[in-house]
Amino acid sequence: MDRLGRPGLTAPMTTSQILPGTTLENPVTGERFAFTHTAASTGGELLAFDFALRAGGAVPIPHVHPIQTERFEVLEGRMRFRLGLRILHAGPGDVVEVAPGVAHAFANPGPDEARLRIEVRPALALERMLADVVALAHAGRLTRRGLPRDLRDLARLARTYDREVQAPLLSAGVQRLLLAPLARSAPKPPSTAASASSA
Repeated sequence: MDRLGRPGLTAPMTTSQILPGTTLENPVTGERFAFTHTAASTGGELLAFDFALRAGGAVPIPHVHPIQTERFEVLEGRMRFRLGLRILHAGPGDVVEVAPGVAHAFANPGPDEARLRIEVRPALALERMLADVVALAHAGRLTRRGLPRDLRDLARLARTYDREVQAPLLSAGVQRLLLAPLARSAPKPPSTAASASSA
């Protein structure tokens, strides 16, 4: 429920208010995250959400979760996963699990929206990172591919969430060192207002 107590309305929120039932939509990448379990509701053990990706949609770049395991269960549609150098195609009923430290990316090559159930263990602050990226999208600060237009925004995200996501082949220390000058001058992050709704 949002602050007005009516389901389905967009409500201003901060990233610290993500609760089960919250939905975030990224208008740039076509991703929709409907949270069923959050860090707060599971004591940090699990982040789980129903995920939808429009036809032709994709995660912007390959990435690594250094200490998290990510599990994808395809419910509807077709998905293409890249795990390291392997390409996997998955359909309804298929499960793909990505171990910590494995570079991966995913896309929807099909003609229809794909729906998945995603679990991430431990949760860490991944839901806040997703909310920050969605806020950048709503503020017009992402490219068509879903990357920050301003390298300083990218540096701030990478530095803030380096426990959750890293570039392949870079350690957190190297990533921090390379991005420190840009991160210090990054513009203020946009609010997640108007980018989330509660069911």
